[in-house]
Amino acid sequence: MSTQQLIAENKQGAEIHRDTALCKQKCHELLDELNLPKGILALNNLTEMVYNRATGFLWLKQNKRYEHKFHAIGKTVAYDTEISAFAENRRMRKISGIKSSAVLMWVKVVEMCIEDRSSGKVRLTGAAGLSMSFPTSAFEL
Repeated sequence: MSTQQLIAENKQGAEIHRDTALCKQKCHELLDELNLPKGILALNNLTEMVYNRATGFLWLKQNKRYEHKFHAIGKTVAYDTEISAFAENRRMRKISGIKSSAVLMWVKVVEMCIEDRSSGKVRLTGAAGLSMSFPTSAFEL
């Protein structure tokens, strides 16, 4: 199913925000509510945010692709103009639009989660099933 189909299916009953400052605020509030670090979606130029609480579908739109360097872990993450995921407590799955640098290539991130709160670790899983864990503190604002 394409992202456009997912958006169309999940817009009914969704919260929709279009103001840049409001989108950023609502995104941070949602990440906090989901017990995920607020900086894990390091986006500054959001133009639209759609979140359907019933299905967990999240869609974020920004004007241009953005790369963010997480200095604490030495990783660069690229956020496409459209990002979508299904969000739930301590987890985002079926992610599209996020890639992380790995050695000499970009790897699509398809899931991020905190399986055990006490571990203090966020696990990022790539499309090939490989995963890496990082301290949650690396993604805090």
